[in-house]
Amino acid sequence: MKIDERHLIQLAAVVKTGGVTEGAALLGMAQPAVSRTLSMLEKRLGEPLFLKGRRPLQPTPLGRALADHGQTMLAASRKASDTIESFRVGKGGTVRIGGTPFFMDALIAGMIAEFQNQHPDVRIDQIYGYFPDLRAALKADQIDLAICPIDILDEGSGLEFQQILPGRNVIACRVTHPLLLKRRLQPQHLLDFPWVAPPPGSPLLADLRSMLLSFGATELRIRYTGGSLFSVINYLKGTNALTVLPHGVVFAQRNEKSITALPVNVPHPERALGLLKRADAPRMPAVDHFARHVQNGFDNLKHLIKRHEEAVVWGL
Repeated sequence: MKIDERHLIQLAAVVKTGGVTEGAALLGMAQPAVSRTLSMLEKRLGEPLFLKGRRPLQPTPLGRALADHGQTMLAASRKASDTIESFRVGKGGTVRIGGTPFFMDALIAGMIAEFQNQHPDVRIDQIYGYFPDLRAALKADQIDLAICPIDILDEGSGLEFQQILPGRNVIACRVTHPLLLKRRLQPQHLLDFPWVAPPPGSPLLADLRSMLLSFGATELRIRYTGGSLFSVINYLKGTNALTVLPHGVVFAQRNEKSITALPVNVPHPERALGLLKRADAPRMPAVDHFARHVQNGFDNLKHLIKRHEEAVVWGL
């Protein structure tokens, strides 16, 4: 015998509340409609669903068994409604993001933690990559949002880019580096020390080569390459090596007091960190909320970095 699931849900509501009027109110229905459903169900089953003369209503064993099934359906329906509402307001769902390793580790990871403290039911799935890989992942619908530095988008790319931090590179070193004691740094002073190369595929690697060539270097004295941000920082802390990093990444380490930026201006391409997404992507409230959270975080960070830049006398 096939029974309408809606009838079981109505039965469960009446059993749960102990009365037809109360059960109807729980479901947002009219009392006569629920009464008709119960009468029709009893006639079809040929068995009573409630004990006669009991107030509040008490189910028969069959009524209780069927109400248990209805309660399961009612709970699932409520959960589905909650999921829909949570999705609509951006408090639930999954945000799939990708980004360049150094920025993700130094800046975005902390912003993800702050975001999830406010939206604990939003799941974040993250991957690492550089612009070509992230662009491909966006177009293949593998991620919803990319956070990466780019210079310019090709016309007709189908992507939208929102700048969150202007590009600026610095030379990073440990806080006790001997070059910090020099009053007038010259390019040849920088060439006296070994260098840490950014990971292969990173635009910073091309920046490093271009910068050293502009200083007159004829060969690259690379001593370490391919490390994560954490390993690069630990390597710098234990050596007199230098490397090129985005100023925002170095600034994010200021409280650790382990690495700093040499007060020298270095050439770097016109490039900006930003949020990249597909122009035709369906609206995802949780993704929109996360993007705004990152944007607000960088708005605050930009002012702090700008203040720091104005306080430093940049040489060379």
